[in-house]
Amino acid sequence: MLLAAGALIAQEPMFKVDVRLVRLLVTVKDAAGELIGSLDRKQFTVTDNGIAQEIAAFERQTAQPLSVELLIDTSGSTGKDLKYETNSISTFLKAFLGEGNPEDAVALYSFNDDVTLLNTFTRRMDRIEDRLRLLHPDAGTSLYDAVYLAAPDLRDRQGRHVMVVVTDGGDTTSKKKYRDAVEAAQRADAVLYALVVVPITNPAGRNTGGEHALEAMVEATGGRMFYPSIGAELDRAFADILRDLRTQYLIGYYPRGVPQGDRNFHTVHVGLERKELRVSTRTGYYGDSSR
Repeated sequence: MLLAAGALIAQEPMFKVDVRLVRLLVTVKDAAGELIGSLDRKQFTVTDNGIAQEIAAFERQTAQPLSVELLIDTSGSTGKDLKYETNSISTFLKAFLGEGNPEDAVALYSFNDDVTLLNTFTRRMDRIEDRLRLLHPDAGTSLYDAVYLAAPDLRDRQGRHVMVVVTDGGDTTSKKKYRDAVEAAQRADAVLYALVVVPITNPAGRNTGGEHALEAMVEATGGRMFYPSIGAELDRAFADILRDLRTQYLIGYYPRGVPQGDRNFHTVHVGLERKELRVSTRTGYYGDSSR
């Protein structure tokens, strides 16, 4: 609209649009549980709150740097098994840091009644092994507190975010609740792997309710649950985690057709043309923390 000279020009209000890329780490397996790492972008579909999205970024067997937080249960019930667990952890971390992206790094936490940051993100195995040798079992199991307190340290790190929990059972002493831990992990875009080193094979003597809650947390982040015994089974579980991490797809999209200022939880679904394949990824994200 033209205005006379000297008249004020009415300007349309301007809004800054900040549409951030939502990144999903995706693992695909066949009916036999074998990893499938050769699929193309066009074979995947993504919905956000039920609305189909266009895949804007796709990497097969992505090599983006990994930030891994390792959370070790040092409650009194870990007892004699703790030494064997730390040996398997050391073997896993040597393999993890010895291959892959040179920017891969690990941070180490322990948890019993309290949560302790033993080492910030590093590639120095000597530092990690020094900390592992100092661990000793005592008190209860604040697993939810550990996930809740460790997750924020992942949020600003580049690349992929992974949490690996090694425990002998469910939570017993946390101040935070299950829902708090799940939300913290999802806001950090973290994939959670849990290894429950079973000290008692009879379910009657185990915290099966706590184990089921941990399974639900793992599923919500697109991770994986293991129930190994000490020794070869634990080593194999760590090797399986490493294979998963080296065979992940990275899928990214800019949310379209969903409220941009929505801070609520967005439910995400990743599908495949090949219905016989099984997809694992996080169940969604919070609108104020999409990445």
